Amino acid sequence: MQILAHDDYLALRDGARALERDRHGEKVLALADGSYLKLFRRKRLLSSAAWYPYARRFADNARALVEKDIPCPAVIGVWRIPAIQREAVRYRPLEGQTLRQLIRAGADTPDLRARLGAFVADLHAAGIYFRSLHLGNIVLTPSGAFGLIDIADLRAGGHPLPAHKRQRNLQHLLRDAEDRDWLRADSTFDAAYRQRLEAGRK
Repeated sequence: MQILAHDDYLALRDGARALERDRHGEKVLALADGSYLKLFRRKRLLSSAAWYPYARRFADNARALVEKDIPCPAVIGVWRIPAIQREAVRYRPLEGQTLRQLIRAGADTPDLRARLGAFVADLHAAGIYFRSLHLGNIVLTPSGAFGLIDIADLRAGGHPLPAHKRQRNLQHLLRDAEDRDWLRADSTFDAAYRQRLEAGRK
């Protein structure tokens, strides 16, 4: 992880637009060249983020997903910015729309739940445990593939997830009431998920 001087940070963010912010300040910036800058604040003094910053996790997870042929943002750089007490990752955003955006826009298709069930089963079979798994972090790309965004909170192992981790991760997917209502509108997601897992065991 490189150090980004304050003047270089100011030059980088010149003309940027804030996409996300909270009471502590800006979280995601859309830069003038179309890339994004995601800023991470360490929330506690004693935290795993002290030796493994979330910006580095984001970059490592992007590399792991690419190796598993799962679309995700393309990382450009990772920095520590002492002047603002933040770590940052710069990336090219994944093209497409989130499932939450598509559903709210009425662009739902009959097979979308089934395709999502198969995708989540593939993630679990590939050893991907994504704590922030929800319809706002799953993107349908222009090529018709599913991909993941906001990937700092993800673990990529070398073996399929055991049953208890799969179940816990599916509960993450159901935390949002709007997402849950859509997923539970019929049984196609669950059926496709189970069918894909069974097919992978044969």
